Amino acid sequence: MRKTPGVTIMLTIAIVLSGCVHVAPWERGNLAKPQMELDPYPLQSEIQSHNYSSREAAPSHKSSAGGGGCGCY
Repeated sequence: MRKTPGVTIMLTIAIVLSGCVHVAPWERGNLAKPQMELDPYPLQSEIQSHNYSSREAAPSHKSSAGGGGCGCY
């Protein structure tokens, strides 16, 4: 059977939209700024995660070490 033209068009659009972009060397400084990170405040997020895991008394912290409600690892 012949594929429908709609499937071909959708596949072409998906390939075009997922293309890579060449970043010039002088533009890489803009991408390396702290504001461009997924988590712009990693230390604050780590402290909040530790505080939450301490209050919940569950070892859900990244280190996955056991601990109680005292905030210990």
